[in-house]
Amino acid sequence: MSSNPFIADLKSQYKNGSALIKLILINVIVFVGINVIGLVMFLFNIPDGSSLLASWFALPADFSNILYKPWTLLTYMFLHEQFFHIFMNMLILYFGGRIFIQFLNEKKLVSTYLLGGLTGGLIYILAFNLFPVFENIKGISIALGASASVMAVLIAAATYVPNFVVKLMFLGDVKLKYIALFYIVLDVISIPQGNAGGHIAHIGGALFGFLYVQQLKKGNDFALGFSRFLDMLKSLFKPKKKMKVVYKKTAKTRNDYEYNAQKKSNQAAVDAVLDKIKKSGYDSLTGAEKAILFDASKK
Repeated sequence: MSSNPFIADLKSQYKNGSALIKLILINVIVFVGINVIGLVMFLFNIPDGSSLLASWFALPADFSNILYKPWTLLTYMFLHEQFFHIFMNMLILYFGGRIFIQFLNEKKLVSTYLLGGLTGGLIYILAFNLFPVFENIKGISIALGASASVMAVLIAAATYVPNFVVKLMFLGDVKLKYIALFYIVLDVISIPQGNAGGHIAHIGGALFGFLYVQQLKKGNDFALGFSRFLDMLKSLFKPKKKMKVVYKKTAKTRNDYEYNAQKKSNQAAVDAVLDKIKKSGYDSLTGAEKAILFDASKK
């Protein structure tokens, strides 16, 4: 039975696409999946379906909750609930990721995305458990979205090529460092205005992107071990190629008597050909006799 063309095309895009395309596709697939599950829960009148899903995959600020759900340090950076949220994140990821890949490589992009998101999540948790202003809300606060990872990629690209010129609608040519600076300043001033956890996580991701490329320029790739760990995980899930067994016919073994007899017979044939050459010349040889002489010359 043939597979669905849409699914087949999606698989092809994921298999053959760049690391950037794969990251975007994973985010989109998770977004669609979460919303479909949320719709089913709504139709079956399951209360607070979306909140229930978010509680399992979003990153909580409270240490006690993280101990029971450690996977949220990874899953939160692929989780979006609203279309505008994922649309803006994927737009900036595509924009910054393409510049990133031009000058670095795809493995570093994946490491920057994941480690940037992880750093942003840890700084979010640290801030909510350190500053008194968050004391009353840390028990219910959660973080979700790829923004910290996206900021890590964008700031890493801007740190590596700060003077890279980008053409923006209505603004014209703008250097990448100014675009990065705009987003950082926007996050800093937005902390007291709402979604403080999100903005703090963004800054954490941006900090990772900046420090990573600064060290990279000095020849220190501190994400190399993480990249190798990802390669190891990839190899574990990669289907192994079946070994093709080739059977070769083994030559029949001969004893010394048979070998010597064959050698004597071959030599007799060669001697007969040589005698004929002496008597009648080389041109008198038949094709078979010439072949005997040729075979003897190779031994």
